Amino acid sequence: MNRVVTSALVMGAGVAAYSYMQRNGMMNRRQMKQLQKRMAKLF
Repeated sequence: MNRVVTSALVMGAGVAAYSYMQRNGMMNRRQMKQLQKRMAKLF
């Protein structure tokens, strides 16, 4: 149970950071692909 809550929090933080960076255009394409791979690994 604790693990599920933790992963949900991490996912929420990741999505928030991702959308924030997209809005500010701080990320280039390569970094975005790396982040998506990392997110996929979490699941």
